[in-house]
Amino acid sequence: MTPPSADPSRSSARFEELAWRSTPLGDLSLRRRRDPALGIDVFEVKLDDDFLMSSLFTVAEIEVARLALQTLDGTGLDVVVGGLGLGYTAQAVLNDARVASLIVIERLADVIDWHRAGLLPLGAGLAGDDRCRLVEGDFFALVAAGALDAEQTGRTFDAIVVDIDHSPRHLLHPSHATFYDHAGTERIAAQLRPGGVFSLWSNDPVDQDYLSVLRAVFADAAATVVTFPNAFNDGDATNTVYTASVAS
Repeated sequence: MTPPSADPSRSSARFEELAWRSTPLGDLSLRRRRDPALGIDVFEVKLDDDFLMSSLFTVAEIEVARLALQTLDGTGLDVVVGGLGLGYTAQAVLNDARVASLIVIERLADVIDWHRAGLLPLGAGLAGDDRCRLVEGDFFALVAAGALDAEQTGRTFDAIVVDIDHSPRHLLHPSHATFYDHAGTERIAAQLRPGGVFSLWSNDPVDQDYLSVLRAVFADAAATVVTFPNAFNDGDATNTVYTASVAS
């Protein structure tokens, strides 16, 4: 698919579909709409009729990176992000000057193309940062294979940050389920360096069963409820960020 030419910084029409394609996971679309009440352009990604993400709600996408990195000491940090989306999690990682390298693994090539083509506001910055490598791949399959970096077998990382499924129970595909069980959690922990941290975004309230799995594998684990304004109802919304560290 060749995306239409677009400049995400220019004034937009009330609604515009920037890209669309049928994928093995469903019909994937990127759209931009003008919110007259807020006076801003809103970027949204849908898979079939399911909203995957919106630029209106990025607080927790940023926090899943920030909460992970704040637990780490030192410089020259190597980080993996599972899921590119609109790029807010990856950008939050790169905003930390201690980060030396970032691999962002995204299953849908279209999403990477949107960033490289400048269809999304953060695209040029991510694609142009020498520390950042955007990789097309199935994050969950790569974790299972112990090969998050295809260019360096057996490489481990200081932080692995994940924002893909809606939650450990609300999955984009049934094949992801084993990532959240005890064996899958052991596999992700094995790809962290001593003192390294795993973090996960969830749209659901705290799942005590999943938190127990994390605590059984990692040296410590916690769930943080992130609260942010909900532009649709003038109230607040919440997401959950799980963080878990291996022993140092």
